[in-house]
Amino acid sequence: MTNADTHDLSWDDWDELQRPTPEETEFDQVVDRALSRRGFLGGIVALGSGATAMGLGTSLLGSTSAEAMTSSRFGFKAIPIATDSTVHVPEGYTWDVLVRWGDKLFSDAADFDHATGGDAATSDRVFGENTDGMEFFSVGDHQLIAVNHEYANPKLNLPNNKDGIPTSAEDVKKLQNLQGVTVMEVSEGEHGWQVVVDSPFNRRITHNTPMRLAGPAAGHDLLKTDADPSGTQSLGTFNNCGSGKTPWGTYLTCEENFNGYFGSTDAAFAVPDDYKRYGIGLKSRYAYQMFDPRFDISKNVNEPHRAGYVVEIDPADPASTPVKRTALGRFKHENAECALGRDGHVVVYLGDDERGEFLYKFVSNGTYQAGGSTDGLLDDGTLFVAKFHDDGTGEWLALTEETTGMSQAELSIFTRMAASKVGATTMDRPEWIAVNPVAVEAYCALTNNKNRGIKTNAGGDETPVGGPNPRAENKYGQIVRWYPENDDHVDPKFKWDLFVMAGNPEVHGGDTYGGSSNINAGNMFNSPDGMAFDTKGLLWIQTDGNDSNEGDFAGQGNNQMLIGDPATGEIQRFLTGPHGSEVTGLNWSVDRRSAFAGIQHPKAPFPDGDGKLARSSIVVIKRDDNALIG
Repeated sequence: MTNADTHDLSWDDWDELQRPTPEETEFDQVVDRALSRRGFLGGIVALGSGATAMGLGTSLLGSTSAEAMTSSRFGFKAIPIATDSTVHVPEGYTWDVLVRWGDKLFSDAADFDHATGGDAATSDRVFGENTDGMEFFSVGDHQLIAVNHEYANPKLNLPNNKDGIPTSAEDVKKLQNLQGVTVMEVSEGEHGWQVVVDSPFNRRITHNTPMRLAGPAAGHDLLKTDADPSGTQSLGTFNNCGSGKTPWGTYLTCEENFNGYFGSTDAAFAVPDDYKRYGIGLKSRYAYQMFDPRFDISKNVNEPHRAGYVVEIDPADPASTPVKRTALGRFKHENAECALGRDGHVVVYLGDDERGEFLYKFVSNGTYQAGGSTDGLLDDGTLFVAKFHDDGTGEWLALTEETTGMSQAELSIFTRMAASKVGATTMDRPEWIAVNPVAVEAYCALTNNKNRGIKTNAGGDETPVGGPNPRAENKYGQIVRWYPENDDHVDPKFKWDLFVMAGNPEVHGGDTYGGSSNINAGNMFNSPDGMAFDTKGLLWIQTDGNDSNEGDFAGQGNNQMLIGDPATGEIQRFLTGPHGSEVTGLNWSVDRRSAFAGIQHPKAPFPDGDGKLARSSIVVIKRDDNALIG
């Protein structure tokens, strides 16, 4: 298969192409387990939650007030699905494009050219490709957005190359420049929100930006290369998916499908065993290895060990060096959701976005105090992995030398193997995690898993039906919610339920694939992905799923953004994206009168019209009366 063919595959399908797993594993046993939980599944469908079915009583209400159940808290009228090539928002709201791939961050950059996909020489001076997670920062009188650029679309970025395949080092450098992170100043004026071109805060962080490695793995032999014999300095951040914001005001960008950047010019190279769990092989998606030896695993065998981390960036200091925080583990990070424990310990929730992988939590040894030193808070602590039980309880299993037989450095580099050793629960692709600001509870979007009950994960761990993953061959996804014991995110025990099971009641009626009771023909969706809470404690849900509007997905239309009320379970559709796009990344201005959302990988003609290249964009949404959003 050529690079051109792989560009059109999803990351999950590409991974399975590189590393096929057995077609079946104890299938009869899987069926028996599913049937034995028929009553449990029925309870979920009837309630929209596993709460009563698992003896949790009224835990569906969480810590929010019963008063919220008497009336809707949504400040908009829900909108229908859409199948066209634009954005739709409710009546009384408007949207506009804030910035698109190729728009200038600095005035010395070339204007965007649809014929060439933009100027290669100044490709690190413009807004990058495929916007994803983002966070809003206020620095004095300045308002900043830090935003990820997850991956490249070579057929769009190199439109004059056959199938978008790089043919030179310049082509590779252009693709490398269009990915990573943008930090940019924005301001609202007479003509709405705009990027402040040439702001001293504007910055592009790319695949070639110097980084510092910190935490348990820093300096380990597996991180050393000829270019960096210390194992403490690296270049670039890769496949930046979700995001996070620390209590002290820094940006966390998360490296997800980093494996796709590495390949070998030597077809006979023996791939190390530790590569296989992470999907690293002889082929890459971008052919970097043909023109940049750093990505040639036959020449730089340790380079892939230096990717797959959470990277901390200080948006207020454009001269600062980003830091890869190895204590937060190495895997396909979705986002990094921060919370504080009762005594000030920093908690970071982390999902590993691959079928059958795990849900993690980091707890710092030190404590955070506003205005105090934050050195070491994300380097010194314990990483835990989640174990869910069918009775609605669970615990966080510590990944330590004692529990895994691995050193701290080894379990930071090979975190997936460590989690397998302790028997963690394999999950249906843990994507964004969101912590409720008005209740001690957290939510994780389990986007889908066609292999549930059919195949093991990449490490050979079984993926049985049950617990928070109650459907075999799960094509719709669900959102799991947990309540830490003692109302403390540090506590190792929790109770859990399902806030929603996405589905299609029009196609599947009352069975589990129809979804939970808070799903109906007017709000159905598939593949929840991005999530964020607003200050009212409403959960905003973004989707990245099948938008064919056919078969199992008939009536679900384009990907969308919905809002859910944790107190009542009510869910309404707020926004629909253009066909072919993922709706991703969400943040609000300081005054909460503007919301920013990403439109990733849209199909033409969005946003520039017919005959133009499709361009990933950030859109800004406002109420016509300039009231608070939501």
